[in-house]
Amino acid sequence: MRLAPFAAALLLAGCATTTVPDPVQAALAKAGLPADSLGYVLQPLDGSRAALSRRADVPMSPGSTMKLVTATVALDRLGINHRGRTELLAAAPVVDGVIDGPLILRGGADPDLDWPALWWLLRQLRESGVRDIRGGLVVDRTLFNPTRLDVGLPPFDDAPEFDYNVIPDALHFNGSLLEFELQATPTGVAARTLPALPGLGVDASAMTLSARPCKDWDEDWKTAAVQPAADGWALKLQGAFPAGCRQRAPLQIVDRQWLVTHAVRQLWAELGGTLGPGDVEAAAPAGAVVLATHRGRPLAEVLRGVMKSSDNALTRLIYLQLGAQAAQGGEPTRAAADRVVRAWFAAHGLDDRGLVLDNGSGLSRGERISPAQLAGLLRAGQAGAQAPELLSTLPIAGVDGTLSRRLKDGPATGLARLKTGTLRDAVGLGGLVLDANGKPWVFVALLNHPQAAAKGRPVLDALVNWVATQR
Repeated sequence: MRLAPFAAALLLAGCATTTVPDPVQAALAKAGLPADSLGYVLQPLDGSRAALSRRADVPMSPGSTMKLVTATVALDRLGINHRGRTELLAAAPVVDGVIDGPLILRGGADPDLDWPALWWLLRQLRESGVRDIRGGLVVDRTLFNPTRLDVGLPPFDDAPEFDYNVIPDALHFNGSLLEFELQATPTGVAARTLPALPGLGVDASAMTLSARPCKDWDEDWKTAAVQPAADGWALKLQGAFPAGCRQRAPLQIVDRQWLVTHAVRQLWAELGGTLGPGDVEAAAPAGAVVLATHRGRPLAEVLRGVMKSSDNALTRLIYLQLGAQAAQGGEPTRAAADRVVRAWFAAHGLDDRGLVLDNGSGLSRGERISPAQLAGLLRAGQAGAQAPELLSTLPIAGVDGTLSRRLKDGPATGLARLKTGTLRDAVGLGGLVLDANGKPWVFVALLNHPQAAAKGRPVLDALVNWVATQR
């Protein structure tokens, strides 16, 4: 790893501020965007040419290109085989098929704890001979501090119920989402949840029909009204839905603690078990006995889906795992994760001045990183032992992931692996691009402007294609 500081120094020492390439300048002019909205660093990975740069040292909003930071550091510090886990425990050993107290469900940042995984956990418990649980359910989320980072945090935008906005906790059951099925009827909209849960009522009578195409079904969605009702919730869906359409969507509407406790109770009853009253959120007692375990996929496998699809919630979960592994005393998990990332930068000879970390996913108005810092990170990552795993996570231009509909017909098609980033005022790309000789270039380009999301992508794509033609 001693090569990384040298590589970073080479990048910066050979860095020359350049005029914007003609195709890129034309794309900027067509979009009506100023050249100063664009920052980039471009250089062959082997350092055989001086880096081409513009505004390289200016901290910029990266959007989801910030996921490169979380993925690179996590692969190095957590390791490719790191796996989150979920455990079922009891305060004392089982006696004659009875747990004389509560069942404890402990979250360990398992990215794969969905309905089938929860069923399998409970099935293991049932087949071990357990049938009666005298207490209720204790949900242990204490791997992260605080246990619920979502509580009291204002929503990122006006659609907190959609999956990209989920703020994970250490349990992260089904991504804190419940699937809803919406179907247009001749007179309105019908709705239900999958699965159906006792105590949860869904009322879509206030929804109207629209003339939008089915693919734009969420354009007229309005935040649902949620009211307590008996042992559950009454959900009143609002807005409009396209006529003649049917849609299934995972939504974050139901309280996550209510969702997991009722999921456990329903599945356990279906397995023929009994569960006493009194569900709470609390830490497992010292000495609690592990009765069943579910392990998530290895980190390298999880990251492939995370980076290809730009999954915000799972990126945040991984970022928090960095903090949970390193936290000292009562240190908040996000603060510990910030410390881990900055220590990694220092160990690889990268300057962290101007770097602003929030949740590690880029779904933040506050996160900042400069093109030079991202380029240094990429160069260090490609010099490290996990370079193949990191490269395999990145979307391929014109082929898959968030680049499946971009760069489809040009010199970079199939020859660039790049993480995308998009906020309304920021777009970015970061990764590797093969030039006309098949030589990989470190590529980082960030564009910040109020019209970035609407007009900025063609500018970045023009820069990618320009690099792909270099000899």
